[in-house]
Amino acid sequence: MSARILFVCLGNICRSPTAEGVFRQRAAAAGLSLSLIDSAGTASWHVGKAPDARTVKAAAGRGYDLSTLRARQVSVADFNAFDFILAMDEQNLAELQSIQPAQSLAELGLFLDYAEGAVEREVPDPYYGGDQGFQTVLDLIENASDGLIRRLRGIGS
Repeated sequence: MSARILFVCLGNICRSPTAEGVFRQRAAAAGLSLSLIDSAGTASWHVGKAPDARTVKAAAGRGYDLSTLRARQVSVADFNAFDFILAMDEQNLAELQSIQPAQSLAELGLFLDYAEGAVEREVPDPYYGGDQGFQTVLDLIENASDGLIRRLRGIGS
């Protein structure tokens, strides 16, 4: 499979690196070999920085290693480098839509649209909350990752 997937949040230090790490590991465990999985932020505040320490700790508690990831900002080139660009929330989706070149073939959407049975449409930003927020983010991202894997396999909706 040659799908190229970019996960996007605001600063690329909490939600989108979590999605990258979780999806990369779950896709590999499911036998999918994807050509490119990455994450980025719509803002440039944290470019070059590691994911938030609370994000890394929560992910490690579930067996996901985010230690090698570094934040970067979305670029116009990403719209041709990726097949799917999946935002964590409506605000970031709107920002992506505003900078998407007309000739881009990338499919933009909300990541949680792939989550089975999810009531939420947005992955909440855990940055200003407590530890439970990071666990909630992981729960939502694991669900959406499994749904995206089913979509990529052509199983389910």
